[in-house]
Amino acid sequence: MGKGPFSFKRSSSSSVRRRPKKLIGTPPSPFPSPPQPIRSPPPSNSVNVNSTNTNNTSLSAVVAGGAGGGVKGKKKAGGARLWMRFDRFGVSELVECDKNAIIRRAAIPARDLRILGPVFSQSSSILAREKAMVVNLEFIKAIVTAEEVLLLDPLRQEVLPFADQLRQQLPQKSQSRIQEASPLDEQDNGMDASTIRQWLPVPEAVEGLQCDLPFEFQVLEVALEVVCIYLDSSVAELEREAYPVLDELARNVSTKNLELVRSLKSNLTRLLARVQKVRDEIEHLLDDNEDMAQLYLTRKWMQNQQPEALLGRSASNRISAPHLRRLGSNRSGSLVTSNNMDYDDVEDLEMLLEAYFMQLDGTRNKILSVREYIDDTEDYVNIQLDNQRNELIQLQLTLTIASFAVAVETLISGIFGMNIPCILYDKDGIFEAFVGGITAFSVLLFFLVFGYARWKKLLGT
Repeated sequence: MGKGPFSFKRSSSSSVRRRPKKLIGTPPSPFPSPPQPIRSPPPSNSVNVNSTNTNNTSLSAVVAGGAGGGVKGKKKAGGARLWMRFDRFGVSELVECDKNAIIRRAAIPARDLRILGPVFSQSSSILAREKAMVVNLEFIKAIVTAEEVLLLDPLRQEVLPFADQLRQQLPQKSQSRIQEASPLDEQDNGMDASTIRQWLPVPEAVEGLQCDLPFEFQVLEVALEVVCIYLDSSVAELEREAYPVLDELARNVSTKNLELVRSLKSNLTRLLARVQKVRDEIEHLLDDNEDMAQLYLTRKWMQNQQPEALLGRSASNRISAPHLRRLGSNRSGSLVTSNNMDYDDVEDLEMLLEAYFMQLDGTRNKILSVREYIDDTEDYVNIQLDNQRNELIQLQLTLTIASFAVAVETLISGIFGMNIPCILYDKDGIFEAFVGGITAFSVLLFFLVFGYARWKKLLGT
């Protein structure tokens, strides 16, 4: 080919400049690493993390002082929602995450997030998943794992008591477990508490530490407690409003009082439905031991991690066999003795659920008693109205009898008032006697008909 200006000959490879490829690193995770390891992929880049440590500050104070201080800095990403994360030690922080980040973090299906959405805001459910528990109880919408809690919409006024309870109770229980696990063998073998705590990857999972519930059940207990207190207060407020209104209706049946009772019945029906949903969900769990066993997240986590933890810790720390025997015979127990645990034992959870089931059943009975009082008041009002209706009917019947007697007298007077020849017209002084006679006859006729009606019990005594 030619070497003119229109030559298509390729230039040599030495004159070609290539841009070096850029290395793309793994995006940082928006969640801080929990105290115990968790095997989950890092969240996507669409997560905006705005950490607000509320460990030493009440959530109510955060809201009062503009809780957006930790969330103001950045705008929410598309689809991101505000969550509050609690670890097992009660340390909390505010984060903004999208659905994909939460799904990967908690290893739950996408439909569980829809259950926590506004569409199912009036439903109550406690769902067990492989690594998490989805809690949707009234206003409490949370995802609980063996190591942390993700609370949705934590700055709502109804959710603040639940968040404060978690911040108050979790550190105390975690500290008590550490204090119980610390002195296991410090006196005998000189093994420090930090080594023991490292060897116990999940303190709540140890079978010997049965004085406290596992982490996920502690969170569930706080949630049920807050919900039961809220429902009890709602029922108490309903009772304070109901009884005076019903007593006033029994004394005075008026349109205003009837409207108040109608509004009261509507509120009672809604409240009863809410209590019934929570009660039915707990009853459903109590009826199925398999579902309750699936809620033991710490037990499942320990069952999966126990062999690796035992091998790794025994190789690194060289724990002696006598020490293992001492650790297994101690009251606090260890992972060695947990090999013989019954993974189908749901007694702790069953006792927990039964306690709150009975409390909710008592709340439901209070609502039913108020409804029964409303029904009794309505029956009493109906009896009063029926009595008044009967009195009106009796009055109408009496007036009808009187009208009949007057009509007979009018008939006689009308007959004699016609232009017909009659010998009585020629007699003097007969008019007064005649009028008095037909009037007396009409009165007598009235009493005869009235007595007949009384005899037939058509009128009251």
